[in-house]
Amino acid sequence: MSRTPLSTALALVAFAANSLLCRLALSRGVVDPTGFSAIRLIAGATTLAVLVRVRREAPIPVAPSWTSAALLFLYALPFSFAYTSLSAGTGALLLFGAVQATMILAALRTSEHPRPAQWLGLISAFGGLIYLVLPGVTAPAPAGAGLMLLAGVAWGLYTLRGRGVGDPLGQTASNFARAVPMILIVSLFAHRSIHLQPRGLLLAVLSGALASGLGYVLWYQALAGLSKVSASIVQLAVPILAAAGGIVFLGERVSLRLLLASVLVLGGIGLGILAGTGARTSRPTDRG
Repeated sequence: MSRTPLSTALALVAFAANSLLCRLALSRGVVDPTGFSAIRLIAGATTLAVLVRVRREAPIPVAPSWTSAALLFLYALPFSFAYTSLSAGTGALLLFGAVQATMILAALRTSEHPRPAQWLGLISAFGGLIYLVLPGVTAPAPAGAGLMLLAGVAWGLYTLRGRGVGDPLGQTASNFARAVPMILIVSLFAHRSIHLQPRGLLLAVLSGALASGLGYVLWYQALAGLSKVSASIVQLAVPILAAAGGIVFLGERVSLRLLLASVLVLGGIGLGILAGTGARTSRPTDRG
């Protein structure tokens, strides 16, 4: 029986948990963004290194990738700083809106004849993100929104590079290990602003060891059994999970702006993905 559905579901829960843990830690002031990012990456790297050593099956050779490590770093650090001013739901929508826009643009680059519905979906998704960040009473902080969009682009590229990885655990462990020196360099320059309370340490470790380290391994495993279309579709659940978690665990409210932006972003992405599915399905008939 395929483990793809279970790996996918657990990975999506982990993605949403990352938003909740980060927002909880930073909104309570129990850790600073740089400290949270550093502990998160170190905890993830440590957990993954232990799992690599204790696993039973013979490891598959892993090609070290500083590019993937840099993308992981460029996702993790802006992600933390963004959540100093964003709610869990808004942050997740910006993050995965940018992720999916990145993946759709990458798909369009390889498509010879993009369908009108694909362009319409992409315009809707971008329009939703623009509407969400337009100035207004309920608009998210511009700096936080920009940082989260940057994190989303980095994560989208990281996801694209993760497809077809032969050893998800080994590759993720390698990426985390190479991202640690990057965050340590930043921490060295920002050491005066770093502060940490026991609760902040716990939340960052949970984010790094479980929601990030194990979550990303599960995601790499899921990618092996998911098409690009399916991988894009399933991630649309994360903003919903994060927003629901923010309401239940953080007492956050969902604004009308966020609801309307969610319809535009998620609906537009879904339209573009489904149109792409139809295009691929029709090609054999067109050639026949």
